[in-house]
Amino acid sequence: MVKVWDTLSADSEERGDNNNNFSTRTSVLKMSLTCYTKATKPFQGQKPGTSGLRKAVKVFQQEHYTENFVQCILSAVGGGLTGSTLVVGGDGRYFGKKACDTIVKMCAANGVRKVIVGENGILSTPCVSCMIRKYKTSGGIVLTASHNPGGPNADFGIKFNISNGGPAPDSVTNRMYEISREIVEYRICPELHCDISTPGTQQFVVENRPFTVEVVDSVKDYVDYMKEIFDFPAIKDLITGAKGQPLTILIDAMHGVTGPYVKKIFLEELGAGPDSAVNIVPLEDFGGHHPDPNLTYAADLVKAMKDGDFGFGAAFDGDGDRNMILGHKAFFVTPSDSVAVIADNTDSIPYFKKNGVKGLARSMPTGCAIDRVAEKKGVEVFEVPTGWKYFGNLMDAGRLSICGEESFGTGSDHIREKDGIWAVLAWLSILATRNTTVEQVLLSHWGTYGRNFFTRYDYENCESGPCNQMMSELDAMSCDPGAVGKEHTHAGKTYKVAKIDNFEYTDPIDGSVAKKQGVRVLMTDGSRFVFRLSGTGSSGATVRMYVESYESDPSTYTKDAQDVLKPLVEIALSVSKLKEFTGRQQPTVIT
Repeated sequence: MVKVWDTLSADSEERGDNNNNFSTRTSVLKMSLTCYTKATKPFQGQKPGTSGLRKAVKVFQQEHYTENFVQCILSAVGGGLTGSTLVVGGDGRYFGKKACDTIVKMCAANGVRKVIVGENGILSTPCVSCMIRKYKTSGGIVLTASHNPGGPNADFGIKFNISNGGPAPDSVTNRMYEISREIVEYRICPELHCDISTPGTQQFVVENRPFTVEVVDSVKDYVDYMKEIFDFPAIKDLITGAKGQPLTILIDAMHGVTGPYVKKIFLEELGAGPDSAVNIVPLEDFGGHHPDPNLTYAADLVKAMKDGDFGFGAAFDGDGDRNMILGHKAFFVTPSDSVAVIADNTDSIPYFKKNGVKGLARSMPTGCAIDRVAEKKGVEVFEVPTGWKYFGNLMDAGRLSICGEESFGTGSDHIREKDGIWAVLAWLSILATRNTTVEQVLLSHWGTYGRNFFTRYDYENCESGPCNQMMSELDAMSCDPGAVGKEHTHAGKTYKVAKIDNFEYTDPIDGSVAKKQGVRVLMTDGSRFVFRLSGTGSSGATVRMYVESYESDPSTYTKDAQDVLKPLVEIALSVSKLKEFTGRQQPTVIT
C-alpha cells in the first residue's frame, strides 16, 4: 500500500491555543491506518508507587509489559480520552524513545485526538505539568524514573499526570493497578510512524478519525513561564554584577533533562558564563552516574564548590523536579530549610506579590521549619503523606501556595509538580533582593525562627521481607501503652516518648484517606524520628529513617546536624532494630 504525504501550512490546522511554540510546516498522511487489538496477560507488580511505575529497564522490555501498563493508564482515564489531547515526554533516559513511540501508537488506537510530544521525546517533569495546564490537555504521560539511575541495566518509569498537571491521585493509580491485574488485551496502531526529532505537525487518519502528533520545542513554554514568575532582569544584574560584585554560580544538570533548560535560562537569559554550568548534555545513562541531587551523588559539585570560589551552587535530578542548594564553600541548605526560607521571602518573587500566599505545606517526614513560618505569617499549614500528588487538591482548592519535601522537592502552585529550576530561581531572587549570601540568609532565618536540625538515613536495596517485618513491629509499638512515656538515653541525652503512630492523612478537600504512611515516634520536647519504606525504588526495599530536633539556643545554630542529632539517631536505630533487620551497619546515603 502506498502512503501519500502532503505538506500544508500549519495555519490550516486548528490549534486550540495561541502560542507559537510549533513548526510552521504540517505533514499529512491521507491513508487511513488500521488499529489492532492484541491479546495479553497480566504482569504481577504493576502497582504505581508514590510517582508512577518504576522498574528495571529489562522488566519494561518484556513483551507486552510496557503496552500493558500504558493500556492500564488509558483505560483508567476511560471515556475522557475520546477526542482528547495528551502531552508525552520524559527525561531522555534509555528506552525512552521506544516507549514514546509505543505510547503514541496506543494513544491513536484508544481515541486520543492529539498528542503533544517534546522534541526527541524530551520534556522535564515540571515542563510537562506546565504544558498540560497551558494547553488545557486531558493529562500527560511522563517517561521517567526521576532520580534513579538510567541505562540498559538500570531503571525506567512511566507515570500519568492528570488534567491539573499533577501526578495521578490514589483513586486513579489504584484503578490502574486493578486493571493491570485483569488485563487481557490492549489497543495499538502499529502502522503509525512519526518523526519526533524535529518540531512540527504530523497528521494521520486512524480508522477514519483524525489524529495529530505535534512535536514541540522542549524548552520554550517552560522558559516563557519562568520569565513571568520571576524578575529575570534583577537576577541577571545579580549574576553579572551590574550593580555590584557578580555572583559566581555553578549549576550541575547531572546529564539529566534539565541541561537544555539550564543552558537557555542561566547562560543565555541570565548571563552566567559558560563555565557556570556542567553536565548539561542529556545522556541516556546520565553519564553512568546516579542523577540524585544530594551530598552523596552530587559529590563532584560539592567538591567543586569547596575548592572554588562560587557564591551559589545547585544540582538537579534526572527529570528536573528535584534540586539541591549550596552556598559558598558548599554550605548545605537542607530541603526542609530551603522551602521555609522561600516561604518567608515571597516578597522577592513577583508571582507571589501578585497572587499572595494562601497556605504552606510539607510532607510528613520533612522538617517542621515551614510550620513556624506559617504560624508567623498567619496562614494554614498542611502535613501530607510523601508524594507530590497529595499537594494537588489543596492547590486546586486555593488553599496552598508553597510546599516541599525533604527529598529535595520544592515547588508552588504555579504548576502541580515539584520544580528544581523554579527553586533555584526563587533562591537567586532572594539573594538579589537581600544582597547577601546563602549562609547569611540561613543564619538570619534561624535567628528569627530557631533551627530544626534534620537528617535522613537511606538504606537502599534491602531485602523486602525483613524490612516489612521491621515496619510491622514498629507499627505494633503504636498499640503498646507501655511504649508511650518510656525514656531513652544515649550519650547523656534523654528523650521521653510522647506519642507513636502510623501516619494517616485525610484530605480536607475530598475526604480521601491515606493510611500507614510512616511510623512516627514523637518526643515530649518536639524531637522525633520517622521510619518508612520508599515507594520510588525499582527493586528491593529502601528504608528511610528521618530524625529531627528543634533548637532555639543561638549557640547551637552553626553546629553540625550529625553531631547534634547523633544521640537521637542512635536511639532510633536501637528502637527499630534496623541494623538487625537490614543487616546494614551503615546507610547508603546520609542527607
